Amino acid sequence: MESVLNELVSIIAFRHPDHLIPLLIGYLATVTVIWKLGGRSWSLVYVALIPFVNWSFSWAPNWQLPFAPEFGFNPVTVVTGLILVVRDFAQREMQHRILIAMVIGVGWSFYYASLSIAMASATAFAVAELLDWALFTFTRYRLSTRIMLSSLFAAPLDTTVFLWGAGFLTLPNWVMSVFGKLAGAAVVSWLVRKREQALGNPIQSPNG
Repeated sequence: MESVLNELVSIIAFRHPDHLIPLLIGYLATVTVIWKLGGRSWSLVYVALIPFVNWSFSWAPNWQLPFAPEFGFNPVTVVTGLILVVRDFAQREMQHRILIAMVIGVGWSFYYASLSIAMASATAFAVAELLDWALFTFTRYRLSTRIMLSSLFAAPLDTTVFLWGAGFLTLPNWVMSVFGKLAGAAVVSWLVRKREQALGNPIQSPNG
């Protein structure tokens, strides 16, 4: 039991165990701010996923495709793609205040990721998430279509900016990262479409 607690502390207080109390206070403050801005479960998951994914890049393995070893695939990219999808659901809770949640999530990344990864992530989110927000806000398609459409536009841009900023921009990395993100978005879009068909009417976004 003690080893489990120690492991939990090492994950939360990523840089030093002495950071645990300030971090827990920061978590509480984050939840309070998001809740007061209208965010609920989706918004909290969205904010948590941003630093989690950036932290994951420091340890996640890079899988090589047996038929094309030059094309490495990092499984974290699928979760990265899901961030764009979760953001769409979080926007239904927070409306345009979702941009504040994005800033909070990126801010946490500067603790849990290296400076280069955090800076690349911050730049990528500032560009791609704003595009994703605009597409999701102003298009008039059903929710399942908007999820896929926003990901189709935002994922390539997000990937390009992030990989370039982190110094990992190569064609194999770009192709596999975009593929992973869009695969995650496609699965969620399909599940939402099935629910829309079951309900007999499309699920609308906040401004739909």
